[in-house]
Amino acid sequence: MALSFCGNDRGSSAYSVDNGVLDNGCFVDALNLVPHVFLLFITFPILFIGWGSQSSKVQIHHNTWLHFPGHNLRWILTFTLLFVHVCEIAEGIVSNTQMESNHLHLFMPALMGFIAATTSVVYYHNIETANFPKLLLALFIYWILAFITKMIKLWKFAEASLGVQQLRFCITALLVVLYGLLMAVEINVIRVRKYVFFANPQKVKPPEDLQDLGVRFLQPFVNLLSKATYWWMNPLIIKAHKRPIELKKIGKLPIAMRALTNYMRLKDSYEEQRQKTEDQDKSPSIWKSMYRAFGGPILLSSTLRYMADLLGFAGPLCISGIVEHLDNSTEFDRTNKTGNMTFGVYFMSSTELLQNTSVLAVLLFLALVLQRTFLQASYYVTIETGINLRGALLAMIYNKILRLSTSNMSMGEMTLGQINNLVAIETNQLMWFLFLCPNLWAMPVQIIMGVILLYYLLGESALIGAGVILLLAPVQYLIATKLADTQKSTLDYSTDRLKKTTEILKGIKLLKLYAWENIFCDRVEETRGKELTSLKTFSLYTSMSIFMNVAIPIAAVLATFVTHAYIEEVRLSPARAFASLALFHILVTPLFLLSTVVRFAVKALVSVQKLSEFLQSDEIGDDSWRNAEMPLEVGKKNKHHGITKVVNRKGRYRMDNYEQPMRRQLRPTETEDVAVQVNEGYFTWGSNLSTLSDINIQIPTGQLTMIVGQVGCGKSSLLLAMLGEMQTIRGKVYWSNKNRYSVAYAAQKSWLLNATVEENITFGSPFNKQRYKAVIDACSLQPDIDLLPFGDQTEIGERGINLSGGQRQRICVARALYQNTNIVFLDDPFSALDIHLSDHLMQEGILKFLQDDKRTVVLVTHKLQYLIHADWIIAMKDGSVLREGTLKDIQTYDVELYEHWKTLMNRQDQELEKETEMESQTILERKTLRRAFYSREAKSQTDDEDEEEEVEEDDDDNMSTTTSRRSKIPWKMCCRYLSSGGFLMVFLMVSSKLAKHSVMVAIDYWLAAWTSSNPHNQSLADPFVNATNYTKNDDAQIAEVTHHCLFLFQMLSLILYIIVILKWSSLGVLQHRSYVPVFIILCGAAIALCLITSLTVEFLGVAAATNLHHNLLNKIIHAPIRFFDVTPLGQILNRFSADTNIIDQHIPQTLESLTRSILLCLSAIGVIAFVTPAFLIALVPLMVAFYFIQKYFRVASKDLQDLDDSTQLPLLCHFSETAEGLTTIRAFRHEARFKQRMLELTDTNNTAYLFLSAANRWLEVRTDYLGAVIVLTASVAAIWTSSQSGLVGLGLTYALTVTNYLNWVVRNLADLEVQMAAVKKVNSFLSTESENYEGSMNVSQVPEDWPQHGEIKIQDLCVRYDTMLKPVLKHVNAHINPGQKVGICGRTGSGKSSLSLAFFNMVDVFDGKIVIDGIDICKLPLQTLRSRLSIILQDPVLFSGSIRLNLDPECTCTDDRLWEALEIAQLKNMVKALPGGLDAVVTEGGENFSVGQRQLFCLARAFVRKSSILIMDEATASIDMATENILQKVVMTAFADRTVVTIAHRVHTILTADLVIVMKRGSIMEYGKPEILMEQEDGLFASFVKADM
Repeated sequence: MALSFCGNDRGSSAYSVDNGVLDNGCFVDALNLVPHVFLLFITFPILFIGWGSQSSKVQIHHNTWLHFPGHNLRWILTFTLLFVHVCEIAEGIVSNTQMESNHLHLFMPALMGFIAATTSVVYYHNIETANFPKLLLALFIYWILAFITKMIKLWKFAEASLGVQQLRFCITALLVVLYGLLMAVEINVIRVRKYVFFANPQKVKPPEDLQDLGVRFLQPFVNLLSKATYWWMNPLIIKAHKRPIELKKIGKLPIAMRALTNYMRLKDSYEEQRQKTEDQDKSPSIWKSMYRAFGGPILLSSTLRYMADLLGFAGPLCISGIVEHLDNSTEFDRTNKTGNMTFGVYFMSSTELLQNTSVLAVLLFLALVLQRTFLQASYYVTIETGINLRGALLAMIYNKILRLSTSNMSMGEMTLGQINNLVAIETNQLMWFLFLCPNLWAMPVQIIMGVILLYYLLGESALIGAGVILLLAPVQYLIATKLADTQKSTLDYSTDRLKKTTEILKGIKLLKLYAWENIFCDRVEETRGKELTSLKTFSLYTSMSIFMNVAIPIAAVLATFVTHAYIEEVRLSPARAFASLALFHILVTPLFLLSTVVRFAVKALVSVQKLSEFLQSDEIGDDSWRNAEMPLEVGKKNKHHGITKVVNRKGRYRMDNYEQPMRRQLRPTETEDVAVQVNEGYFTWGSNLSTLSDINIQIPTGQLTMIVGQVGCGKSSLLLAMLGEMQTIRGKVYWSNKNRYSVAYAAQKSWLLNATVEENITFGSPFNKQRYKAVIDACSLQPDIDLLPFGDQTEIGERGINLSGGQRQRICVARALYQNTNIVFLDDPFSALDIHLSDHLMQEGILKFLQDDKRTVVLVTHKLQYLIHADWIIAMKDGSVLREGTLKDIQTYDVELYEHWKTLMNRQDQELEKETEMESQTILERKTLRRAFYSREAKSQTDDEDEEEEVEEDDDDNMSTTTSRRSKIPWKMCCRYLSSGGFLMVFLMVSSKLAKHSVMVAIDYWLAAWTSSNPHNQSLADPFVNATNYTKNDDAQIAEVTHHCLFLFQMLSLILYIIVILKWSSLGVLQHRSYVPVFIILCGAAIALCLITSLTVEFLGVAAATNLHHNLLNKIIHAPIRFFDVTPLGQILNRFSADTNIIDQHIPQTLESLTRSILLCLSAIGVIAFVTPAFLIALVPLMVAFYFIQKYFRVASKDLQDLDDSTQLPLLCHFSETAEGLTTIRAFRHEARFKQRMLELTDTNNTAYLFLSAANRWLEVRTDYLGAVIVLTASVAAIWTSSQSGLVGLGLTYALTVTNYLNWVVRNLADLEVQMAAVKKVNSFLSTESENYEGSMNVSQVPEDWPQHGEIKIQDLCVRYDTMLKPVLKHVNAHINPGQKVGICGRTGSGKSSLSLAFFNMVDVFDGKIVIDGIDICKLPLQTLRSRLSIILQDPVLFSGSIRLNLDPECTCTDDRLWEALEIAQLKNMVKALPGGLDAVVTEGGENFSVGQRQLFCLARAFVRKSSILIMDEATASIDMATENILQKVVMTAFADRTVVTIAHRVHTILTADLVIVMKRGSIMEYGKPEILMEQEDGLFASFVKADM
């Protein structure tokens, strides 16, 4: 049979042109080839050859600039054109099968048209990126030619009276329209760009974003195809494999997505709402303003979503068609074709085309691809909008924070916690709501459509299935709400547990010294027990939720098919059965999501309510306070203390009023020597009681003014009132002109940024080395900076190193000094400093540095000895000014006040002497810093937290190793996790999962056998032998089914077997209803197994979480003290907070989802391969593609996830910092700078999040397309091998599910990889060595009352902290008699404290020994040793709980004994006065007692344990004189008969001792009675005493 263009049928006149050339159909088709060939001839040379010469006139770095008008329209039209061409090709080929010989002209022009259309869009894209519009002329000519040739064809069809019922007529008409539209687009480009036929072509510039090299997020700028497939993400994702993605790589956001842009949009619509509601006295609606600002994208997303959902129904319908036509794939009857013969060729109707199975397979493929593309586009749009909304809301909240009235913050109306919640929780809730928003209106439509289709396929019985689904939906919702509640209670318990863990870790040294670690460990375990109970409930609900998800469709299918079997007489056809099965799968998703969406909608309503209240709260006054023209006005005064309401300044919600007010002319009355003046000022913190009343003061310019008075008399308030932070009831604050914008302020409570020391001091001012050095010296910060690991480049604050109070305060003062401002306000800068530092700061900083610059200084202080330096003094009392003037004035006019001050000064002088004696507080602080660091270096090589990751991320030359390492899945950690869950649970999980999936396959398989079974009622003597004459020997098939079930699930199928055979033998007839019982049993088994699997996974998770936390806690509690010196507290706490949380709640769900998706995909592929083995050949390339996609995605996703997490923290910190330091920021006038910083941080975080979601879309589009290809290959293979229709239906239904689950496999893998890092970190701590608690002696060998006497012999003792470090004690020898009082002294670092630790075996004693009462302490079990000695530490440690718990956690003592101890410590009266006495509450860290009282509690604690040896480690270093005297007295009396070893800071405390040991660099230098040692003139001890005098 020859191939000929016009065909050579017998008697055809294919080549005759008797009736005119155009009346020959074949000629017209040939004519249609001309334009296509023309285009290909012209464009190929240009595309491949002439490219170099046409380089772009505009240099841009992105070849993504879309600048021809009608760009998107052209892409859409071209895609439509391609689709129509595909239809035309299909129609041509199918028509050709109806002819006697091959007619190439039926499909050849269509094929060429398809190629030409593809070429046109490639050509256009290249021209556009090269910006060379003249070449578009070729396309213009092509559209015109194609339009004309198609027009001729249509005209000829119409002449031959062909109409809409013929498919080819419709296709031709569509093509005419499309070519016409494309021609119009081309004319529009010529009109706008004037690149041809016009004298001056238009010059164009790329948009600002694309000229900026930093913008890397190209989604808005790429063409439609790249937008839909995220092609522009390829380089980023592929490069990520070689080296990690850093912030630099993801660049900046495009302008339209930046927080500022979106903030302006939201603000404008909010303002609009506010003006509308102003007169109605309602609050402006945030919902409406959100809709006004972001409604457009939401509508677009919803439209895309609707299109995707409607296309989703194409799958089941195509399956139904394919299966049905496989059954009746008889040839068309050729007799009737003459009716449709015109021009000597066959014309078919559209229904005929849709009866062709191959056409349906291609249609199914295209529908899937489109549906997935639309769905991902819809997701992307909502996510982008959600991120934009969040950015806008954050900016809005931040702007409001900066204007919050101070009284709101101080009176507790707005707590920091509330603000943090707004930022961290409420904005995210709204963002998530927006993500899920389109579901709200898309789902009902989807459900209704699904039910209608089911009804069309199955009749009444479908309604029963749908009814089951709808009835179970509320249960889903119920479970979802319960889940949320349980999660909340779990969170409460875990917060409580964390609090207790933190306390333990902070007081670990004390716990170990007292051997109490196990008691406190049990406290934590108890809370953890409650948390785990809650967690189990949580797991139960989670597994119920998963179970409902899987079980609902099974139940629905069961109900439907069983009903159908009994209602309808006819057997269900495979086509309908599998189409409805696929529909049930579609219906489940919206129903499952509905509960989530409703829950989020409710949460969003609450969040908006909170936001609305916050945006309506009071603000501080306008900036008129720096402008004396307008005194600070304040409105109605109402309500009592505690609740503040000012005039609700709704009118002042704006971000950008930082224009400085106009300079005004000087008043004649105001002289320039007054910097600030307050006239008749009454100020309040927002109640009608004025805090400050009748204030008339002047602050002289360029002088030092001091404000003094008792605690709480309003000194700080006065400063804040001048700064405009308080509300003015009446009166005015005047600022002289040049000072108005120039204030530096150091608040009483020091406030630091999370930044380097240098940034904290310069605070946004330019860096001046000389000035910086001077400020550092004035605040004596240099020694502290030298101790920090990176000097002044060390990060401090939450994320960095925690400094002590004094260090923080000095940095704040340094900040105020460094700023080049006219006025400096210092609010009690000496409160946390010791006397040396205070003096230094006063002399160098205030008197020298500030006064030399002639700056006006206002100083609030309690240190009256500095009054002699003041130029002007303001004395305050009870919120009003008592006196104002120079010291001389006050001496003359107010003798009484002056005398009062003098007595106070004397008292302060005594304290001064006392302070000088001590090794000052600062030195102590520096010591603690040094301790924290000196040990870190040694440890850093071995103990770096994420050591392995760091190795990986080094820029290796050997790229391949890095690559392989970064893409590996942490199998080792997975095994570790599973083994923590216990072997039994793992076995249960695996077996139940496998069983469940086997049964589910068996159900569908049985359905296939049932529906394909013989519909005729023939008598079957032996079902296994007697094969009927149906298409295939069908009952052998049934036997095969039964065998398979046996093979899959033996026990169950034995029962089935019996039932089937009983049925058959009893009936003697195989009716279609006889399949029902087996079907019911299988479905029941599946539902039961669903429940078991979901429960096993969740409880495996709980078991693993329980074990891992238990082991972690025990390891850490029993680790040597050295571990806590070298491991930062934050790092240990992270293991207990973030990592434990991931292990508790996230891993089980990810694991469940992952195993489910993998097994679903595997069972689907297995079924398809079983139905059509040919599919396996196509599977190989698909698997390779899938492997690479997941490999690249996992690495990129992990990096982007890390970036998202790491950029979120600074943002949240910035918010809480701002809220804490409001007064400082406003005083410095740095609002604009902080706002800028907030916008930068928000944008950085949003960039990371956008890239992460774009990467997810990249993955999903790719896996979805792979899934579509799987469906295509499965259907084509099924059609060609023409298997039995029931099995084909089964295969295709399974193929459809693959598309849904492929991307979940990868996403869950990626998530699991990130989450396993938590297991890894916890695991790294599990390898910590514990202290040796056993000892070589048995507890029974130690006498009950040991140590009876308290004799201590130290023999040749050598001690080190770690095997890596040098010894800290070298060959120490000493002998202490029972009952002796021994003092040990020496400079910092001489080894005094190490010696005290050696008594408790807390350090590594590697040589020599300590013998107490005849027993070598190294041989004793640690618990015994430590529980028999007592120690009082330098820092008093109290635990939250009761006083009883702090004195006697073991609960071994009677109340009398405890009261006695308290009496000795002189605390009895105080404790008696407390509510609850011994059971009175101690807050965290003992904050509700003063430092002195805490130290006395520690003394009482030591006394409760009546041991014969007491060690006092610098116990008096942090308390005042009075408390110290009490302590000394108590020790002398209460411990008269015991051995007391005192490690002294102040030598005078040990002058009365029986024996003094002087240490230097780890050795004993002097040893003897104090009197004797003092006689040695040049001795060390003597020099210490001299220095102390």
